[in-house]
Formats: sequence, structure tokens, C-alpha cells
Amino acid sequence: MRFALTDEQRGFAEALDALLAAADVPGATRRWADGDPADGLHLWGRLADLGVTALPVAEEHGGLGGTALDVAVALERLGYHGAPGPWIESVSLAPALLAGADPAVLPELAKGTARVTCAAPPWAPHAPDADTATHCYVVTGRTLARARVERPLRSVDPARRPAALTPTETLGAVGENVFDSAVLGTAAWLVGAGQRLLDDTVAYVTVRRQFGSVIGEYQAVKHALADVRVGLDFARPLVRGAANALSAARGTGTVRETSREVSAARVLASGAAHRAARTALQLHGAIGYTREFDLSLWLLRVRALHGAWGTPAFHRARVAAALTGA
Repeated sequence: MRFALTDEQRGFAEALDALLAAADVPGATRRWADGDPADGLHLWGRLADLGVTALPVAEEHGGLGGTALDVAVALERLGYHGAPGPWIESVSLAPALLAGADPAVLPELAKGTARVTCAAPPWAPHAPDADTATHCYVVTGRTLARARVERPLRSVDPARRPAALTPTETLGAVGENVFDSAVLGTAAWLVGAGQRLLDDTVAYVTVRRQFGSVIGEYQAVKHALADVRVGLDFARPLVRGAANALSAARGTGTVRETSREVSAARVLASGAAHRAARTALQLHGAIGYTREFDLSLWLLRVRALHGAWGTPAFHRARVAAALTGA
């Protein structure tokens, strides 16, 4: 299997990097957490103009008809820059979720005027960013329903604002691989966030001095950062391989194999991002805890996503079941 990106995918990733690097994403994220989503919504519109929201939507609904790998590439860059909003649910989950049950929303999604969030107990009991979403849904078993916000909830990450939802109107059944779409999007986001934590920490240890030396010169620091790099380098191709498997499996009925690939990628991505967060905090010290320091935004997001759309233990069990035929 080929894991290298195409020229188009690399170019799209570079365009996302250029747009997001020029924006004050940390500032928009902090204001989003404080209940002021204006800057985050403006950023959403700019990313939609670039084609992010249209990428996974079929051409018949005004989208670009991109593959699962195209979506994974985009979400990895959004995770790297920490863009606020329900991106995983809107870009990775919604096109697969709504294709058969509520397709009228897809043209709005492609234009960027719709923002979708979803709860799917027990894997995702609450819907993130429901207060800024234009469409809220609940999945119960294999049934999709529109929903309204019952009450806001607190999260370890204040910029990922969860809410309890109440179903209001049953729409129909959802496909078998819909859950995998959200899992894959979460894995891609975690790889991007982990890479950002690594890059910021490498930059920090090359200038931070203790006892007369730059701390990045110590072997223990180098080894810790090398372990993070290895973990991310192993997780990234699994995410891309799972994306290719998901695209190939849609409509073929090979759900068990797809679930194995997606869950394996999620386990490695979650582990790699968690190691990156732990190492980043250890090497930054107490400053990493402070809200004023940008590192905290990625630390909290990684922690919040660690159990989103299934815990690592759930996905390990899923891989084991697929391998053993249980």
C-alpha cells in the first residue's frame, strides 16, 4: 500500500498551513472557550472558502467528492493548528452520517454554512460545540435523530464545549461505517496535535537554559523527544492506511476489516499524542499548565480527545475481536 501523499494533497496541506499560520488561532480558541465564537466562525468561513467543508461531500451535493485520506490530511493540519469548532463531526462524520438520512443538509455543509455536531452513546455520549452548531443529531444504535440541546456540560478542554442532547425527530438508519469515519477523523486530529506539541517542545528546549546549558543538549531530553517522534511516525501511516481502507470499503460490506484498521490507527494515534503531551509538559515544566501559554491549548485538546469516539481500551478490544473472529 502506498502511504505517500499526492502532489494535490501536499499542496492542500500547505495551503491550510499558510492560512492558519497567518491567523491568530490560539486567540480565537481562547475566545471560543470563553463563549465568544465570532473569530472562530470567521476562521470557519475562511477554511470553507478553501474547500475544507466541501472536501468530503459528494459532487452531487455541491462538494468536491474527496476521499477519506483527503479528509485525514485536512484534519491533521487542523489538529496541528488547533482550529476551534466541531470539525471532526462536521467534516469527517457528517457526510457519511447524513448521506442516507438527512441529505438536504449536505449542500449547506459543502458551502460552510452548516456546522454539525452529534452524540452517539456510549462512544460519544455528549455533542461537542452544540451551542455553535447549526444542526445537532443523536445516534441511538443504528438510528439517527435530530436533537436539541438539553443542557451545556463542562469539559477538561474549555474550547471543546460539550452538551447533552435530547432527540426530537427520528430521521432513519445510518450506515455501518459511520462510526469509523468519526474515529478516523479523531485519529488524524490527534496526530496533528501531537506533532504540534513535539515541534513546540523542540523549539523550547533549544533555547531554555538550566545550570548554564541548553536543556536540549541533555541525552535524557533527546531520548524523550525521539520516543515522541517515533510514536508519531508510526501512527501517521496507520491513519493514512486506515483512510485508504475506509474509502475502499464503502459499499463493499467489508466492515470488520475496516473497523480493525481504523481502531488500530486510533490506538496508535491516541498513544502517540498522549506521549507527546506528557513529554511536552514534563520538559516545559509548570508553565505548560498556565492558560496564558499556548501549549496548554493542545495539552487540553489531546486529553479531551483521548476518549472521544471510543476509548483506547475499546479500540484495542475491537482490534482483538477482528483478529480472532470473536
